[in-house]
Amino acid sequence: MTERELAVDVVRRLQAAGHPALWAGGCVRDELLGLTPQDYDVATDARPEEVQKLFRRTVAVGAAFGVIEVIGPRGDAGEHRTVEVATFRSDGAYSDGRRPDAVTFSSPEEDAKRRDFTINGMFFDPVAGELHDFVGGRADLVARVLRAIGDPGQRFAEDKLRVLRAVRIAARFGLAVDPDTLAAARRFAPEITVVSAERIADELRKLLSHPSRGRGVRLLREFDLIGPILPELLGTFDLPQGPPAAPTGTLWDHIVRVVELLEDGASFPLAFAALLHDVGKPQTFARTPDKYTFHRHEQVGARAAAAIARRLKLSNAEADRLVWLVERHQYLADAPTMRMSRLKPILVHPGIGELLALHRADALASGKNLEHVEFCERLLRETPPEELNPPPAITGDELIALGITPGPVFKRLLDAVREAQLEGRVRSKADGLKLVEELLKEWGLWPPGSGGP
Repeated sequence: MTERELAVDVVRRLQAAGHPALWAGGCVRDELLGLTPQDYDVATDARPEEVQKLFRRTVAVGAAFGVIEVIGPRGDAGEHRTVEVATFRSDGAYSDGRRPDAVTFSSPEEDAKRRDFTINGMFFDPVAGELHDFVGGRADLVARVLRAIGDPGQRFAEDKLRVLRAVRIAARFGLAVDPDTLAAARRFAPEITVVSAERIADELRKLLSHPSRGRGVRLLREFDLIGPILPELLGTFDLPQGPPAAPTGTLWDHIVRVVELLEDGASFPLAFAALLHDVGKPQTFARTPDKYTFHRHEQVGARAAAAIARRLKLSNAEADRLVWLVERHQYLADAPTMRMSRLKPILVHPGIGELLALHRADALASGKNLEHVEFCERLLRETPPEELNPPPAITGDELIALGITPGPVFKRLLDAVREAQLEGRVRSKADGLKLVEELLKEWGLWPPGSGGP
């Protein structure tokens, strides 16, 4: 049984028990657009306890708000199909700017009016094949307009996260934003900070992981959300891009273009790195007669990215990859002339594919050639893994066996042998030990334990 089949069955069983039951919200929107819904929600006049009596396996995920999760059979991958069933309700005051203080069970019409946007406020009866639209959602969907239900200011006052959701939904479905809805969203944008960092980060994940990410980023600025969420980017709005004699727009324009040029399947850390890759430039901006300079903006940007990751409470894996990409977004620019001992270690890093994708988008957005990207890609294709990342020719055990005590010289020797190995000058343990002997003689430390300068 598919999730859709389960959602139909849930409606049918509720109706058979005498309860009006309808699909609600995003799944109705997606079905009308010909898309496959990520999940299905059912709305009914049945109370939570009545829903639990009708279905054998349920979980009260929000009983206070009338929400019960019905658990169906396992899918092909072994996971249980689930459908959330909610009682038609009206919401009370939202004193925390996120959730209603209390709810009152009500009718489909009242339930529709308390939802966020008209395209999310429709209901559908999959048994009778009938659409129930009390808020004009279908007309707005046909017109490709995102419009708040009722008074936009009231909708955003109730739940500040709706401001950010409006950006994501408008971008995802290619919708124009109703002027009154946009004006209200901009008024409430500064209050997005009352929403938890985790919820804001989750919306950013969804926005940046979708192919519409470029428009989403543009809308973040249009909605005045950059300042409250990512104030580090404000300095990019007016910073010039390109040489002083031939400017090509602003740094913000360049950043958005890099985000747009990522491939559809780009991960959240990669897309976020594209958004933040030049975040260090406003702090490092300087000018000579013929050019602008941004010395060490990669390191400054990496520190800013780390602070942003902490503020948004990203996972360690997301934060590590984000910071690594920002700090190295220019590292491969000289790859064709770079020493192999510097290039090979980064080519075998787990994030190399994303780093190359970022380099590619950055180069294209800057009107530069892709020689460095294509060189690295060719090297990865044509070089055996054991040559890119060979086992160490010697280890600390060999140095200790020679009588060398762990310390600064110990590390210098291991690093020197590894560098020579990656350059192709050391190919065996014997080669490595010979290089150790040569270096120790050069440093006046041969034989080991003899002292020296």
